[in-house]
Amino acid sequence: MNVAIIGAGAAGCFCAIHLKRLSPSVNVTLFEANRSPLAKVAVTGGGRCNLTNTFAEVGRLAAVYPRGERLMKRVLSVFDHADLCRWFEAEGVALTVQEDQCVFPASQDAGEIVRTLTRLLRRHDIPVRCGHRVVRIEALEPIGFRIHFGSGMPFDADAVVVTTGGSPKPGGLTMLDGLGLEIVPPVPSLFALNVADEALRKRTGLVVQNTLVKLAGTRFQGSGPLLVTHFGFSGPAIIKLSSYAARHLAEHAYGGRLAVNWFGDADEAEVRARLFEQAGEHPRKTVLAAGPEEIPARLWEYLIAKAGLKPGVRWGETGTKNLNRLACLLIHDEYEIRGKYRYKAEFVTCGGVALSNVSLNTLECRTHPGLYFAGEVLDVDGITGGFNLQAAWSMGYVAASALASRIENPSGSRVLPSVTVD
Repeated sequence: MNVAIIGAGAAGCFCAIHLKRLSPSVNVTLFEANRSPLAKVAVTGGGRCNLTNTFAEVGRLAAVYPRGERLMKRVLSVFDHADLCRWFEAEGVALTVQEDQCVFPASQDAGEIVRTLTRLLRRHDIPVRCGHRVVRIEALEPIGFRIHFGSGMPFDADAVVVTTGGSPKPGGLTMLDGLGLEIVPPVPSLFALNVADEALRKRTGLVVQNTLVKLAGTRFQGSGPLLVTHFGFSGPAIIKLSSYAARHLAEHAYGGRLAVNWFGDADEAEVRARLFEQAGEHPRKTVLAAGPEEIPARLWEYLIAKAGLKPGVRWGETGTKNLNRLACLLIHDEYEIRGKYRYKAEFVTCGGVALSNVSLNTLECRTHPGLYFAGEVLDVDGITGGFNLQAAWSMGYVAASALASRIENPSGSRVLPSVTVD
């Protein structure tokens, strides 16, 4: 039995290792277009590798998986974050949990994860053929597949698992042409936003910890820390927003209006009361000198000027009209979006192989038995915080389990439990 796994990233390597453990006699070969495996894992989390998340603060899966919630509910019921932590700890990797519930190796070194997985690939005699760019997957009759590369001889396999990751352009999925699959056009996700306000961009490096950002005229929003940069805005609030609104922003050429509430989910009445309280406590101090502690001084200077207040005005001299205008600005401060800015070295896409093509229980293609998909090549993606890597681990595990079950039970029975998905 020859199994080809196309893509030596998190999903592909995890799938290969688990499959060999379940079916040691199977010949598993990993094909990777790049020069080395696990390149994206090596840089994720700023080079520290945000393996997963505890999910302790996740109320609904849709909040962290804008696309693919139903599938993620299924695969997490089989292999979740706790299973993953036990898996890596059993391989000698100590883990640590941050306050934001993100899970990292205690070493804070993504290289430890890469070395652990590559060591296991060698232990299980799984060859990794790098520099092999797949250009076409051909379905053979009556069964099996022929994999064609950009150069070199093709490779025949009884089963194929596609784990190529996200593709920022439709051309990255042309290997699937001819298989009759539905493809959701991929667009970028997880990115920062450029804004047109030059005066704001001069405040680069400032952070406000609790904000709420929205795309004006839509329901898309994100919350959390907001970072002012030389190009506009970044930070968790913006990155979440970009994930939720990935397709909307692409369809609108990454333009529109960004509304910022500098006080999180506080409403105008609450912020107005806060400002009147500030005026009552510091009537002789200038508004500039005695600003809210949540907002950095240089940003506060910019905001009061934007609200039309003179920098030397005292709190006791502001007047009700000015305080109301300032409160309105602080909870609904708008900026013109002028495109996207790539987020660090990480890249996530919205879109890919439509979930209608696969069985939610096995990740096997409905129209081509023996063809499986796992990871971001499917139309599944999450927000930042370890959720995308968890999706890759879980789907790689489920695909391997289903394929092993198919190998060991040719009649078609499945070892995976049946789960009702809402």
